[in-house]
Amino acid sequence: MAKKLSHYDASGRARMVDISGKTATRREAEASAFIEMPAPVLQALPKNPKGNALEVARIAGIMAAKRTAELIPMCHPLPLAHVAVDMRLCENGVAIATKAITTAETGVEMEALVAASISALTLYDMVKGVDKSVAIRDIVLERKSGGKSGNYRRKK
Repeated sequence: MAKKLSHYDASGRARMVDISGKTATRREAEASAFIEMPAPVLQALPKNPKGNALEVARIAGIMAAKRTAELIPMCHPLPLAHVAVDMRLCENGVAIATKAITTAETGVEMEALVAASISALTLYDMVKGVDKSVAIRDIVLERKSGGKSGNYRRKK
């Protein structure tokens, strides 16, 4: 049997899930994204006239995670205890890894995913002047822990 979509009521109207009866517990989530870019774009990163592209994208991801409830209509505002955004230069692009932690009544997956997404979009914005063919790929939830649904780890 398929799981029911929680953000819809019995008549199919969108709704915010009522979490008032849930207990606040520690919850963590990790997400990732990949920005595929040609070698000339990677080589131009240190000389970007807009500043340190990786650092600007990292800060943007952290800031975005803190505003997830303003961006995603049915998300609950969460008291984030920690948000981390790490970037690693690869042969064909930049790998982004994010982590969000809270103690709350609902999960923090969306915050980790928004951090990865906005970091990727910011990095695109920083390098698009060199090459607009840069591609954002594979924005995914890697892992989550805590809450009623338990632990999840993406299969490799």
